Amino acid sequence: MTSSPPCSVSAERGCSAGELAAWFDGDLSGDPERRGYGLAPVSRAGGRDIVFVANERHLAALSDSGAGIVLMGQGMTRPEGADLSHRSYVQVANPHACFARLSTWLGSRRRFSAAIEAGAVIHPDAAVHPTARVCAGAWVGAGSRVGPDVYIGPGVFIGERVEIGPMGYLYPGCRILDEVRLGSEVIVYPGAVIGGDGFGFAQDQGEWIKVEQLGTVIVGDRVEIGANSTVDRGALDDTVIGDGVKIDNLVHIAHNVTIGAHTAIAGCVGIAGSAHIGSHCAIGGGAGILGHLEIADHVTILAMTLVTRSIREPGRYASGVPHQGAREWHRSLAALRRLGRREG
Repeated sequence: MTSSPPCSVSAERGCSAGELAAWFDGDLSGDPERRGYGLAPVSRAGGRDIVFVANERHLAALSDSGAGIVLMGQGMTRPEGADLSHRSYVQVANPHACFARLSTWLGSRRRFSAAIEAGAVIHPDAAVHPTARVCAGAWVGAGSRVGPDVYIGPGVFIGERVEIGPMGYLYPGCRILDEVRLGSEVIVYPGAVIGGDGFGFAQDQGEWIKVEQLGTVIVGDRVEIGANSTVDRGALDDTVIGDGVKIDNLVHIAHNVTIGAHTAIAGCVGIAGSAHIGSHCAIGGGAGILGHLEIADHVTILAMTLVTRSIREPGRYASGVPHQGAREWHRSLAALRRLGRREG
């Protein structure tokens, strides 16, 4: 399966069923020249639309759909009596993933032309590639480097000695502070702050003494950081976010945390300082991970789980208590208290 957009694809030109089969290593049934120009749900698709079918419910809905091209799983069977004169089928290994790639190629909202708008402030010592766009109200600090095809939205603040790789997209109002390094194709949503000081203090006779945060944040390629999320710089070492990591809104990542490649973190997660999160992990919403812990690769942490010790084996982990009726909850709590008294 190709991962980069073919040079021939665009929303205006669309793409043919034959091209889809070639790009995604799929098996084609029907007219290879039939073209799709947009994406739609099965229930309201028309003849110019592409849909994907991932389960039997979607498959059953095809009988009432006007979709022109269908992406479906290789193990699925076309509806009985399917009329190939009006519809083409492309069977692929992962129809949802193929549909996701098409959504970027055909429907991306992140298209722009190169320009430095009036009202943008760029320090004389900064370097901005001529194919980038810097919108009004943005600030680019001394010594910073902005790569090709980067979009910097209105009101974005970029501190000093920041590096932003190719094809980055910084939504309005995000903050990239001094010396942070972003890889290629990084998307940062409004209100996110990358490179703020970590919460580091030493206690002396009842007083908290600030530990200057001397590290930075290094973000890999194809990372997304959601709205109002924060990634703190390291104290001495750096905070490191691996390639392909996806971070939802309102997530806090503390200083010196490392997150392995292709891990996904849902909203309202808090990860305390110096925790090490492995690759290909999934962390559910509202989970908390204490500092200095290690999480192995391929770990799934369910929503609202509090992780208090290292997880060294792949698998699914949970600690949250599902909701129940208030009366039942109070009875359960009373039983837990009695159990604690007996054990004491």
